[in-house]
Amino acid sequence: MASIYRINTSNGGVPKTPIPRAAIDQDGVVGDKQQDTTHHGGPDRALCLYSIDVIRRLQDEGHPIDAGYAGENLTIAGLDWEDLTPGTRLRIGNGVEIEVTSYTTPCAKNAAWFSEGDFTRMLQARHPGESRLYARVLQPGEVENGDEVLVI
Repeated sequence: MASIYRINTSNGGVPKTPIPRAAIDQDGVVGDKQQDTTHHGGPDRALCLYSIDVIRRLQDEGHPIDAGYAGENLTIAGLDWEDLTPGTRLRIGNGVEIEVTSYTTPCAKNAAWFSEGDFTRMLQARHPGESRLYARVLQPGEVENGDEVLVI
């Protein structure tokens, strides 16, 4: 079963820190902020998603990354990450629904989490299936760590 591994928020910037539960609205995780609203946030980038399974592979390669470090709001476990593409819809917990809108563009602020500062290690074009994802919120609600995540 795929599930939320960790919910992450910040007052802007990275890393984001874990919280046990959150309200999700059209703007994303209530209370989360972004420093750069030109490249982050907005309805089509309301949520940033990443895979703990990909993060663990990156750790095995020697990168000092962890959940929330790359600025993702929801760190998800157990999904075939490479199968998630723009247009994929997910149901989280008791009714939150989201739609993947795009692959994220890696940001230089993530350089510290990668050996030799190579934050392009998360670039979809270079490493398909290992990018963070942006999503829009179709159905708001509440989520908590451990909630089931289904591809619908």
